[in-house]
Amino acid sequence: MLTDRADRHVQPLSSSFDPLKTVDLETKPTAWVTGAGGLIGNYLAQTAPMYASGCRVIGLTRSQLDLTDFEAVRSAFRQQRPQLIIHCAALSRSPACQANPGLAYELNVEVTKRLAEMASDIPLIFFSSDLVFDGRQGNYKEADSVNPLNVYAETKVVAEQVILPNPLHTVIRTSLNGGTSPTGDRAFNEELRQAWRGGRSTRLFMDEFRCPVPAVVTGRAVWELVEKNRPGLYHLAGSERLSRCQIGELVAARWPELHPRLEASSVKDYQGPPRPRDSSLNCGKIQQLLSFPLPGLTEWLAAHPNEPF
Repeated sequence: MLTDRADRHVQPLSSSFDPLKTVDLETKPTAWVTGAGGLIGNYLAQTAPMYASGCRVIGLTRSQLDLTDFEAVRSAFRQQRPQLIIHCAALSRSPACQANPGLAYELNVEVTKRLAEMASDIPLIFFSSDLVFDGRQGNYKEADSVNPLNVYAETKVVAEQVILPNPLHTVIRTSLNGGTSPTGDRAFNEELRQAWRGGRSTRLFMDEFRCPVPAVVTGRAVWELVEKNRPGLYHLAGSERLSRCQIGELVAARWPELHPRLEASSVKDYQGPPRPRDSSLNCGKIQQLLSFPLPGLTEWLAAHPNEPF
């Protein structure tokens, strides 16, 4: 059974961890978590002993298995014979995707397509984004029409279309996830702290809205969804709609010793790729399956004052 220890601090994967060594296939079913060197993937791999004790969870990082090397991936798949794949790996920074659309499609679409083909008869969970919406409406439900505004979002929409036809497979659209990543720069809160440590001011939009969520909460919810065995399309985010500026203020209050400097700005003045104004998600569908309420960021931070968020 799942436990309720979602507030345990998650440490990065050990550099000596070898996911491709032979496992005893007679003990527990194997689950792959791709992108285990990133934020969500790392939390999923590290919280598995708490929430997925019935599985042998193998966290795959880029250095351990290059997902674009399809022959190596197929070989590892035949060797490990996973009974579940949770696919978190992606080129997830919008500017990088916009600058190199070919790479974005290779990593976000082609890799997903190959994994889906290999996992045609087992469950696969794919992480998508709230940015698949154009932001004109907000409070988006799963049935609402997508309308991606940039390359990153386009790749996620195409990948969703690869995943969803298989009734064993699941798409999870999530929002900004926060926490502690192995490299210290994958979470929005980490990026803010880096800027403030460097004495830089952060300009944050007061008119762009998301539903941020701690990655440890995302991890717990995903493992509960695995246990429920209810494939499909789900929105998974925090229960509080916040502007980028409000999010920054919450993180700044956590780190007064960094002397945070914030400047409120408007998305109207942004010169980069198009951005959704309000990509807040309605998470009522997945909430009905979970044993705990999805928290808002303000609530969660107040309840976890010692978390290095």
